[in-house]
Amino acid sequence: MNTKVKDEKLSYRQLVDRHRPARPMLKNTVRAFLVGGGICVIGQAVQTLFVRYGGFSVTDAGNPTVAVMILLSVIMTAFGVYDRFGQWAGAGSAVPVTGFANTMASAAMESRSEGWVAGIGGNLFKLAGPVIVYGVVSAFFVSLIRYIVTHIT
Repeated sequence: MNTKVKDEKLSYRQLVDRHRPARPMLKNTVRAFLVGGGICVIGQAVQTLFVRYGGFSVTDAGNPTVAVMILLSVIMTAFGVYDRFGQWAGAGSAVPVTGFANTMASAAMESRSEGWVAGIGGNLFKLAGPVIVYGVVSAFFVSLIRYIVTHIT
């Protein structure tokens, strides 16, 4: 690349940087913390309802709680509420269960015109694949570390 083009790119980048509004980092961080915490409080309330009124133990109430949180997230995604909420909430809306359910439901909705297998199935595996791989690999290493720690000491 010649120097004139490099200089033009550099000056354009500097111009863009000067006119780009500053991000309100503290406000975004507080909002993400409060929203993520709020989602977790809702999950805890659902679990408490299963324990108190459903006769579940605290351990057994975990799975239906996750199912309810996923269902709520998918319903909100289907009605377009979760996306608007996520734009306002930022990273706080990416609490693992609800954020992942939103991502999966959004991908399914966007690719439904391509068919069940190639569209929905193919695109869901594109999204879920890396999450599953990293989850399995992480679980392996955590289990390996725990095994080493408990059997060496």
